[in-house]
Amino acid sequence: MNSILSFSHSISISSVSPLPSLRTLSLHRCNSIPSHDMEAKPSQGLYPLHRCKTIHLVRHAQGIHNVAGEKNHDAYLSEDLFDAHLTPLGWQQVDNLRKHVKASGISNRIELVVVSPLLRTLQTAVGTFGGESYRDGVDATPLMKAGAGNSDRPAIPSLNCPPFIAVESCREHLGVHPCDRRSSITKYRELFPAVDFSLIETDEDVLWKPDIREENKDIAARGVRFMNWLSTRKEKEIAVVTHSGFLYQTLNSFGNDCDPAVKSEISSHFANCELRSVVLVDKCMNSSDPPVTNYPGKIPSGEDLPSDIADEKK
Repeated sequence: MNSILSFSHSISISSVSPLPSLRTLSLHRCNSIPSHDMEAKPSQGLYPLHRCKTIHLVRHAQGIHNVAGEKNHDAYLSEDLFDAHLTPLGWQQVDNLRKHVKASGISNRIELVVVSPLLRTLQTAVGTFGGESYRDGVDATPLMKAGAGNSDRPAIPSLNCPPFIAVESCREHLGVHPCDRRSSITKYRELFPAVDFSLIETDEDVLWKPDIREENKDIAARGVRFMNWLSTRKEKEIAVVTHSGFLYQTLNSFGNDCDPAVKSEISSHFANCELRSVVLVDKCMNSSDPPVTNYPGKIPSGEDLPSDIADEKK
């Protein structure tokens, strides 16, 4: 087991190794224990703070493909839904999520926003976590240009917000559905100038195949690698804006030895624009962050043999 991912309301899950390799998944044991035995068999996990990160997982807001697909599933095969953008209702969902992250203080703590490089996730990410309105005399590259992606939205500034980076490994199921095929990075850089696309290797989408749909086990493995990549990042609080299928298959890999209610919390489908906060724990030294809050003690130095150790030496 390489790292643990635990939900803020007491779920714990494990994650794995650095991109692009994949190691075996396992999970912190959370037994159903009679109350009289709780002290002898704890069902909680205890980990060094400097090996933990807070991850805010977000599914994109409603896209045009969601509306069309709910009416007729065959619509997902339509080229009209290529790289689906948000609906007007989806933008309302973004506005409400933005209010929530502001009111809860999440937006002040996030150090990095990781986003899937599709139009609907980019729009959701910058709309939720982007900067405030431009101020007189302040010039900054916009996160999103006005009207980007068939929206009626004004430009979204990059003032006073965390950096945004696009990552292919948190994309939706690859293949067959045109809504899950991305546009060129050249186009995205024009529409989202302040988003960092440097980790994406090809301008055109070479991962999406018209006749091969990525299998669930493959997207789950990709999601696990992505989680482990997050554990290597220096940032301690990260937002990830991604997709329903990616989240479901990735999170469903975890929680199999937890209480069924905990497993359900981990693996249930996300609603459009839903946010869930989790804790990612590095258990295999993937990161090298020093313990910032720990204090070594014994300053100045002196005798400090604990009594229990002294007893063992008798």
